Amino acid sequence: MTITADPATMVPASRRFIVLATVSSATMLYAMAITVANVVLPQMRGALSATPDQVAWVITFNLVATAVMTPISGWLSNRFGRRNVLLLGTLGFTIASVLCGLADSLEALVLYRILQGAFGAPLVPVSQAIILDTFPRSQHSLATALWGVGVVMGPIIGPTFGGTIAEEYSWRWVFFMIVPFGVMTFAAIWVFIKRRPNRPKGAPLDWLGFLALAAALAAFQFMFDRGERNSWFESPETIIECTVGFLAAYIFLVHITTAERPFISPKLFLNRNYCIGVVLAFMFGMLNFVPLVLMPSMLQDLRGFPDSTIGILLAIRGAGNLLSFLLVIRLAQWNVHATLSFGFLCQAISGYAISQFDVNVTYFDVAWTGALQGLGIGMSWVPLTLIMFSTVRPEFLDDASAVFHMFRNFSSSLFISICVAVVIRSTFVNSAELGMPLSEFSKLLTLPWVTGVLDLGTVQGLAATSGEIKRQAAMIGYINAFRVYAVIAIIPLPLIWLVRMPKGEDA
Repeated sequence: MTITADPATMVPASRRFIVLATVSSATMLYAMAITVANVVLPQMRGALSATPDQVAWVITFNLVATAVMTPISGWLSNRFGRRNVLLLGTLGFTIASVLCGLADSLEALVLYRILQGAFGAPLVPVSQAIILDTFPRSQHSLATALWGVGVVMGPIIGPTFGGTIAEEYSWRWVFFMIVPFGVMTFAAIWVFIKRRPNRPKGAPLDWLGFLALAAALAAFQFMFDRGERNSWFESPETIIECTVGFLAAYIFLVHITTAERPFISPKLFLNRNYCIGVVLAFMFGMLNFVPLVLMPSMLQDLRGFPDSTIGILLAIRGAGNLLSFLLVIRLAQWNVHATLSFGFLCQAISGYAISQFDVNVTYFDVAWTGALQGLGIGMSWVPLTLIMFSTVRPEFLDDASAVFHMFRNFSSSLFISICVAVVIRSTFVNSAELGMPLSEFSKLLTLPWVTGVLDLGTVQGLAATSGEIKRQAAMIGYINAFRVYAVIAIIPLPLIWLVRMPKGEDA
C-alpha cells in the first residue's frame, strides 16, 4: 500500500523549495566538516605527533558520536520540535568547530570532534524528515535528489578551499572556515523553518534502550579502533570491549522487544522494504568515507602531493556525486533496483581499480576513480532512500530516518577502523618480507642492475633502501584495504532485487 503524505503538513509550492534550500544548507554544513577534516589528516598527524591509527580517531570518533546521537533525533524532534533541534544542533556544531581549531592536543581535538558529531547528528535525519513531510510522496525522488545536490556541495567546497587554506596557513583554519557557514545556516533556519502544527506529544525517552545502544556502539568502536595496536584478543582491553559490546547489544535487543514504549520501535523492522534497506544502508555507509580517510595519507606519504592538490582531487569525487544527481531522478523513476545496483557497481569498479595502483599513481588515476566513487554514491543515495521510506507510515518517519542514519554512520566509522587496521598490519608484515633479501650474504645485491643507484655499502644507501621498502610495503597495505572495499561493494547486489516497490514507485 502506498502511503500519501499528510495533507495537514502541506505548504505552498514556493515555500517548499525555500524549506528545501534551508535544510540542505544544514546537511551541507555537516558534510563539509567531515570531508574537510580528511584533507588535513596527514598535517594533523605531524602537528600532534600521532600515528596513522591515532589520527584516524579524529574521523571515527566523530562518526560514532553521530551514530550514538542519531537515534534520539526522532525523540528530540517530538519533544522539542524540529526547528529547535536544528537551531541547537547548528549552534553547537559551529561552536565545536571553533574549539576543534583551537585544540592543542590530539585528545582535546578528538573530544571536540565528538561534540561536533553529537551536535551535528540530528541535522541530517531531521532535515530529511522535514523534506519527506513537506513534499508530497509523488515528489519525494525529486526533493531527495535536490537535497542531495546540496549535500554534495559540502564535499566539493570543503576539500577545495580547505586544502588551499591548510597549505597556506595550518590545519586549524579548515575548522575556522566552517564558522561563517554555520552562522548563515543558523540564521536561515531561524527565519524560514516554522514550528510544526499538531506536533506529536513527546513521550519520555527510553533511557535503558538508549544507553544500552550507546554502550554497544562505543564498545565496538573502541575495540576496532584499538584492536590492532593491542594485538586484538591477546589484550584484556579488547576482550572487555568485545564483552561489553555484545552484552549491551543483547540488553538493547531484549529491551526493545519487551518494553511497552521502546527506544526504537521493533515494528519498523516488520516492514520488508525498510528491513532490507537497513542492511543496504549499513553496506552503503561502509563505502562512504573510507576513500576520504585513506587517500590523503596515501597521496601525501607515498607521493608527496601537497594539501591543495589533495583537496582538489577529493573535490572531484564530489563533482562525480553532483553529476549523479542530474541523472538519478530519471533513472530511479525508471527502475529503482537497477539504479541502486549500478551505484554499488560503480563503487566496486572504483575500489578494484584503486587496488591495481602502484607507488607511481598519477593525478588522473586518482581523479577518475574518485569521480566514479562519487557517481556511485549519488546513484545509490536516492534509490536507497526510496526503498527504505516507500512504505513507512508518516508517524514513523522521524524514527525511521534516525535509524537509517545511525546504521550509515556507525558502519562508516567501523569500516574506517577496519581498513586502517588492514593498512597498518599489511605494512608491518610486508616490510618484514620485503626486507628479508637484504643480507650481506645475498649475491643478488652484488649485481648493479639489482641495486640500481642505491649503494648498500653506505649508511645513506641503506637508509634510502629501508625507506623504499617501507614505502612499497605501505602501498601494499592500501591496495589490500581497497580490495576489501571492492568486495564489500559487490555483496549488496543480490539483496537489492529482493525489494518489492509499491505500484507507481518503480517500473
